[in-house]
Amino acid sequence: MPHRKRAELLDAATAFCDSFAQKKSPDEILSHFSIDDGILAYEHGLKELAPFLGREFRGRQGVQEYFKIISSCLSYEDMRFADYVVDAAENRVAVRGMARFTWTATGDSWDETFAYALKFDDERKVTSYEIWADSGAAYLASKGRLKELRVE
Repeated sequence: MPHRKRAELLDAATAFCDSFAQKKSPDEILSHFSIDDGILAYEHGLKELAPFLGREFRGRQGVQEYFKIISSCLSYEDMRFADYVVDAAENRVAVRGMARFTWTATGDSWDETFAYALKFDDERKVTSYEIWADSGAAYLASKGRLKELRVE
């Protein structure tokens, strides 16, 4: 049983991450979330640096709002995931991701490694989606100043 639960959690996390990598629609991504009102999306960082940082987006509408804000600020290419770590006892999965992000208003881009911490319910639906990413790069890109720091 523990091996089956671990495999199911890994499959659920992989499907969730693949929906990002394959640039699926927001509705497709939301289909991986629980229908519970308490679902959460939270990207760690100072809220003063970007409109999607340091705020709890709760419930289905909150998570939709998070994805709407993200898609209005950022685009990405070549997203991929590796190093999945499954905690079957706690219904949690941690994973490392990589992608090239662009702040759409300024065109500034950067390569980034980020991490997701996912918590699942008993139906293998996401109840908590936490993100740790390079908020400094996002902030500088939003101001059009990321290119200033690069030595060519």
